[in-house]
Amino acid sequence: MADNSFYATGKRKTAIARVWLKPGSGNIQVNKMSVPDYFGGGFDYLQKISKPLALTDTAAKFDILATLTGGGKIAQTEALRHGISRALLVVDPEHRITLKKAGFLTRDQRVKERKKYGQKGARARFQFSKR
Repeated sequence: MADNSFYATGKRKTAIARVWLKPGSGNIQVNKMSVPDYFGGGFDYLQKISKPLALTDTAAKFDILATLTGGGKIAQTEALRHGISRALLVVDPEHRITLKKAGFLTRDQRVKERKKYGQKGARARFQFSKR
């Protein structure tokens, strides 16, 4: 992007968020859309995304531009939160203690286990018959 922007990648399960922080007024843009347009109604995605900004008192200091791929909506919001937290560390390493205590720097790496050949599933086996 530009010289004064800060980049980080956030991940959760199979969701990947590429995040750029630029000095601005606090606008959040996800895949060239606003957060309510991209995620829709129901669950309060904006509150979950802006939590690292609220903890570090940087909500009105940066504009966020993010591209999300993979996973579901919840995994994408948590990947975006992870990416924002990591980008804030690039801006100021002093935020590490606050973000680490809140658990925003931990990558959730749980993924679906692959199905093994000759078997019914990842752990499930075909029924054994002795006779």
